[in-house]
Amino acid sequence: MNPSPLLTALLPLLDDLSRDLPQAEHYRRLLLALRSCLPCDALALLRLEGDLLVPVAVLGFSPDTLGRRFRVADQPRLAQILANQGATRFAADCDLPDPYDGLVESTPGRLQVHDCLGCPLYIDDRPWGLLTLDSLDPARFGQIDLPTLEAFTRLAAATVKACERMDRLAKQAATDRRLAETWRQVAHGTPTRELIGASEAHRRLLQEIELVAKSHLTVLITGETGVGKELVAQALHQQSDRRHKPMISLNCAALPESLVESELFGHVRGAFSGATGARGGKFELADGGTLFLDEVGELPLTVQAKLLRVLQNGQLQRLGSDQQRHVDVRIIAATNRDLAEEVRAGRFRADLYHRLGAYPLHVPALRDRGQDVLLLAGYFLEQGRIRMQVPTLGLSRAARDAMLAYDWPGNVRELEHLINRALLRARAKDASPSPRQLCAADLDLAANTSQTIVGEPAPPGPGSAHGGLRHAVDEYQRQLIESMLAHHEGNLSATARALRIDRGNLHRLTRRLGLATPARPPHQRRRSG
Repeated sequence: MNPSPLLTALLPLLDDLSRDLPQAEHYRRLLLALRSCLPCDALALLRLEGDLLVPVAVLGFSPDTLGRRFRVADQPRLAQILANQGATRFAADCDLPDPYDGLVESTPGRLQVHDCLGCPLYIDDRPWGLLTLDSLDPARFGQIDLPTLEAFTRLAAATVKACERMDRLAKQAATDRRLAETWRQVAHGTPTRELIGASEAHRRLLQEIELVAKSHLTVLITGETGVGKELVAQALHQQSDRRHKPMISLNCAALPESLVESELFGHVRGAFSGATGARGGKFELADGGTLFLDEVGELPLTVQAKLLRVLQNGQLQRLGSDQQRHVDVRIIAATNRDLAEEVRAGRFRADLYHRLGAYPLHVPALRDRGQDVLLLAGYFLEQGRIRMQVPTLGLSRAARDAMLAYDWPGNVRELEHLINRALLRARAKDASPSPRQLCAADLDLAANTSQTIVGEPAPPGPGSAHGGLRHAVDEYQRQLIESMLAHHEGNLSATARALRIDRGNLHRLTRRLGLATPARPPHQRRRSG
């Protein structure tokens, strides 16, 4: 007698339970086995985290699906599946919005999901998540054996439980669980965005966060503009022993020089014009907790000296006061500048640089994170879709290829803005409730790479590309930057503004291209006080 298809699929899964496989591989094999028993176009395993359903494994969906977060209250189909004990099938003409519309990998013109099944997963009598099956054929599940799906769901629950027990023995899994809670909180319980990613560079960053979070060390977070340095600071605070105390933030670049000292250390009445009362500074507000100094490289030299004294002995004086106050504050600083270069140029104190950099933590650029860009795109698409009330939007293969090929000079922040613009265009272009996919033209990445600047050199001709595309692009950038530096008499800040990029990014680019940055004239240098 030949074994049943269900038994044939279950036996390898039972063997897998005793094997030391990564959690993601266990889940992938689970979905493959389910698809062999119950043919369909797409499957997903989603974990319930508070009021969110988070995809942990998918088959047949676009890669950005793993970056999406489905709020149960906004997804009536998923809410209905969770509410039922057994399997739930939705009729092909069901008018409830489907969270997967536009996300199933398919040929153009066949984007909308037509037949949907789902079953909740319970572990120890508590809802853990969902298994969902979707088909582009509206009659696919008409004859399906629902008890078979329910039996498979029980096996899935057993697989999940076994995986979680094995992972509790591993240090990395414990780290992931702590981070899962950390990413959803900041001081005072305010929700925050997740640190989303699956690349090796991102995984190393999470490991470093765990390593240093519980220490007393001051952390200096470096990285280009828009990589998410503030989210890293929040994760450090939430994993530290100070997480029950406040985390106070100060953007050092957002305040005029005359107010920075008052904001940091506070002031007494009459300390300066307009000081009508005494006021504590950020250090006192953060007492017992964490003070996050963003763009610390922008601090004036006079304030740097006072900041160093507080870091050394925990004593501060309010502006206009002789009274010493003691504070217990952990400093986390961030900058997109090369502070070592700033020290050599005399714009940053060497002793403060070494004090802040007790533990340097570099956040990788988005272009160095591989397919993380697609996970982040999926996350922003889902968040923006809910906020703007637009149908589900997927990413076409051409759009994904364009995103992976793009250099992302503005990093994650640029990606978020680009997705929001694409959502606005999609809403204006097509007001119908039908889902569709964003194509490469919707993203308009070409516009981001071709900023027109007066006086720029002509693009290199075909003969200049003998060293490949990267060589041709570098040569064009080198000519453009040399021309603009000469036009602005070597002023790096003015050149950066003209090129519409961050000054720190321009400085790094000139070093990579082997360009000498002229010394700033004495009248342009910041006074040391």
